[in-house]
Amino acid sequence: MEERKVLIVEDEQKIADTLKFGLSEHGYHVEVAYDGKIGKRIFDAHDFNLVILDINLPGMNGYDLCRHIRRQNAAIPVIMLTSMGTLDDKVEGYDAGADDYMVKPFEFKELLLKIRVLLKRTMEQQLPSGNILRADELELNLDNMEVRRGNKIINLTAKELQLLEYMMRNKNRVVSRADISVNVWDMSFDTNTNVIDVYINYLRNKIDKPFPYKLIQTQVGLGYILKETTS
Repeated sequence: MEERKVLIVEDEQKIADTLKFGLSEHGYHVEVAYDGKIGKRIFDAHDFNLVILDINLPGMNGYDLCRHIRRQNAAIPVIMLTSMGTLDDKVEGYDAGADDYMVKPFEFKELLLKIRVLLKRTMEQQLPSGNILRADELELNLDNMEVRRGNKIINLTAKELQLLEYMMRNKNRVVSRADISVNVWDMSFDTNTNVIDVYINYLRNKIDKPFPYKLIQTQVGLGYILKETTS
């Protein structure tokens, strides 16, 4: 498999063709689909290292296509590139399995940076077997991305898993919303969005709410900390 192979699914041909030209100039091999169903068929028939998706697509919308991609490959980076920029749109995109979300109009240089960061992260996450992060009775298996707290298996979305992994790697240390923004969302910190707080609450409801000790704690004015009882 080529290590820089990108699938673009975008129904605005001018945007798709411009992206293909720009990425090709930077050494990426690019395939383009102008329809969601065609994008699905191309994805299923070939190996890719990263996918760029629009949301409003003919045939199959970007959310459904992203969910299909996630079922086929839990690790491949997916960037949603769309004119739909509300918080609800972004949350639905991340819940569908997107790793990052860009709103049109966008800067090509920023997209290129996000692609590089996501591909670098994917290579770094190809870890040997037996890699387990632990915080008290909470465990995250990095091989199969299974989460347990005690005897309970906890189901998380792709973005929730990334957020939990970052917090577990930085357990017992306060991380700011800006830290989380850069390391989990790969975007400059935006004071006008509460996406991070939304996903912290999602995690709390799943890994803390059923248990007496709350691992994820708020440090007012500073950020969040995943704190062990023994720390």
